[in-house]
Formats: sequence, C-alpha cells, structure tokens
Amino acid sequence: MASNTSTRWWITLLGWLVACLLFFPIFWMFITSFKTEVAAVATPPQLFFQPTLENYVAIQARASYFTFAWNSVVISLGATILALLLAIPAAYAMSFFPTKGTKGTLLWMLSTKMLPAVGVLVPIYILARETGLLDTRIGLIIIYTLINLPIVVWMTYSFFKEVPKEILEADRMDGASTFQELRHVLLPLALPGIASTALLSIILSWNEAFWSLNLTTFDAAPLTAFIASFSSPQGLFWAKLSAASTLAIAPILIFGWVSQRQLVRGLTFGAVK
Repeated sequence: MASNTSTRWWITLLGWLVACLLFFPIFWMFITSFKTEVAAVATPPQLFFQPTLENYVAIQARASYFTFAWNSVVISLGATILALLLAIPAAYAMSFFPTKGTKGTLLWMLSTKMLPAVGVLVPIYILARETGLLDTRIGLIIIYTLINLPIVVWMTYSFFKEVPKEILEADRMDGASTFQELRHVLLPLALPGIASTALLSIILSWNEAFWSLNLTTFDAAPLTAFIASFSSPQGLFWAKLSAASTLAIAPILIFGWVSQRQLVRGLTFGAVK
C-alpha cells in the first residue's frame, strides 16, 4: 500500500510539473499584457510590477476586437459544420461498406496534410480572387473545411468502426432506410466521438493563421490576423502584443476548459470495448 501511494504521489507531482511547464508561456503572456512596454522588455524580467490596463485600452482604440472575434466564431463554426456534413456520409460509407480502395483513400486523405500550405498559396489566392471569395468568411470557411476534412473523416471513421454492425443490421431488418439508420441509430451511438471531432475542428480552425493572413485584409479577418496586426516595421510591442494574444486565446481556452470532459470522453470512445 505504501509503495502504491508513493508511486501515485510521484506521478501526480510529475503531472503538475509538466502542466506548469506547458502553461507557463500562457501565464507569462497574461501577466505581460498588464505591463508597460518598458517593463515588458526589462532585464531581468519583472514578476512583480504595477499592473495597468493601458494595453487593452490601446488595442481596443486601434481595432475593434469584437469584429475579429465574431469573424473567428462564424468561420470556425461554419467550417466545422460543413466538414461534418461532408465527413459523416463519407465515414459511414467507408466504415460499413468498405471496398478494396477504402484504406488507400483514407491514407491519401491523410497524406494531403503533409502538403506545405505555401506550395498551393498562389493558385488558391488566384481562385479566391477570381471567384470573389477573397477577404470573405465564405472563402475562409471553404479553405478551413478542406484543411480539416481529412482529420474529421479519419476521426469519424474510427468512431463509426466502434459501433457494432449487428445493431445496424437489426435496424435494416426492421425496414429502416439509410437516412433513418444514420440519424436514429448510428449518430446517437457515436455522438461522443462526433462531439469531440467537432471540438477539435473548432480549435484547429480558430488557431489557423497562415490562410487568414494571406486571404483576408479586414472584412473577414479573424483573431489570428488581429494578433498579427500588432507587429510593425518599428518592431514588436510586446505588452500590446501580449494583450492582443490574451484576448484572442481567451475564448478558445474557456471553451476548451468547459468542454474538456466531453473531449476526453469522445477521444476515448470505445477504448475499453
């Protein structure tokens, strides 16, 4: 008993140490946002200082935070919903009606994530410009959907594979159509997995910076572009940049914290089957 208690204590201590290391950059960014520009670059770094809200006042006066935040919400939710609408039928077909090319298709989809984004920047930029999707929410929703679709399909496929085929076969014997089978049987059984997939897609869309910086200017610019706007040829204003970054990550951090139980439940769906 004493040995098990000691082992558990050391594992807990190690977990806290790792957590502190991972969250220290966020903590330092947060406290830097309340420093003056002079204090932010002071050497040695100041842990104790006179806090100020001047950075938050300055960035709000320079740009409307809520405009960028609303763009992030619309784009992230729109891309996630569209990705799920495409991924669920694809995962359903590949899970319960596989062919010889199913595994190859899945591997090919995953391999697209290895493509450097900058390699297709020019053609996608030209397409967006010619179709009128440049600096629009719809344009970013389409791009983010295509970016996240391989991961969403893979995760949805793995969750569907955990559902016993016998349940679906029994439903078919009762005369259920494909749509009824998908809606009333499969989706409720795989709901934890689908929810975790949606949460992950929202987080990935929220954090995407490359395409938002290259395909938007102001009208559809999300919070990643909001952060980048505080770098200038004169240099980086660390205090204001930290304040902008804190405002940008705060919604997704709160969202992740509130939904962590659902996320963990979905990612471990079927693990003890």
